[in-house]
Amino acid sequence: MDIQGAAPAPREIDTSGLPMDQAQALVLDELRALTERAEPFAAILLMPAPPEARTPAASASASGTSTADRVRALKLIRPGLTALCRGLAFVAPADIPAERLAAIHSGEQLWGCPTMVTQDVTAARAWAGARVGGLTGPAR
Repeated sequence: MDIQGAAPAPREIDTSGLPMDQAQALVLDELRALTERAEPFAAILLMPAPPEARTPAASASASGTSTADRVRALKLIRPGLTALCRGLAFVAPADIPAERLAAIHSGEQLWGCPTMVTQDVTAARAWAGARVGGLTGPAR
């Protein structure tokens, strides 16, 4: 039973055991679904560890199309994120590559809503919970 005025719990999206391309696709799918509900939300994103062996040339050519698709998908859902998302809390592994960390830290520029990055899931949950605790205004 919903209690009028009660803040929704942040959505936790666990991609920690997935390959990076699948993790990114799942995050976008979940965020799209949240924006389609047309209700304010916050989310906690448990990010995967980087692959053991990195081969930038091979991964760039193999994932070029899917990367472009992910960029297009983010552009499509960004207006919904700007309007409805109160915050995205990224829980990143300690050994996250610098380029992924930079993308996460780009925050509102990239995602259209406030973001935070931590290695502490408890801190992420607290931050996201506080973000949905005061749902009175637009996301910022």
